[in-house]
Amino acid sequence: MNAVDKISVTENVTLISLNDSPADFKIVAQIFDMLSKAGIDVDMISQNPPQGKTQNLSFTVKDEDLVKVFETASKLRELHPELKLAISSGNTKISVLDEKMRNCPGVAAKVFTAIAETDAEIRMITTSEVDISVLVYSHDGDSVYTALKSEF
Repeated sequence: MNAVDKISVTENVTLISLNDSPADFKIVAQIFDMLSKAGIDVDMISQNPPQGKTQNLSFTVKDEDLVKVFETASKLRELHPELKLAISSGNTKISVLDEKMRNCPGVAAKVFTAIAETDAEIRMITTSEVDISVLVYSHDGDSVYTALKSEF
């Protein structure tokens, strides 16, 4: 099984996490609307299932948008002081993708096994039917890329 045609690397990625934030989708919509209006392109998005009245939501943007992110975060905190934002720049996103991944069991297992052998810390994972993307600290980017390249 070689269900991966392409491995891409995106450097200089900022991770933004809202931890124990209100589980109110109107607030989520407002956050992404404000980011859009600030001209910030959001890439990876991951939400954990709500735990009662709170949820964890994470997303990524380009490091170059960090100033706009801080400005937007400040406005968000004015509107919603209960939001707990954590911002971490200097990450790398590595994606494996191919249309052949659709309905092909075992690709995630191979990806995660290859990455596990690098001892890299996975900061975030997003998937679709045709891609798996992981966010790692930049210092782990080369080893994760090499491991995935060797696997596929």
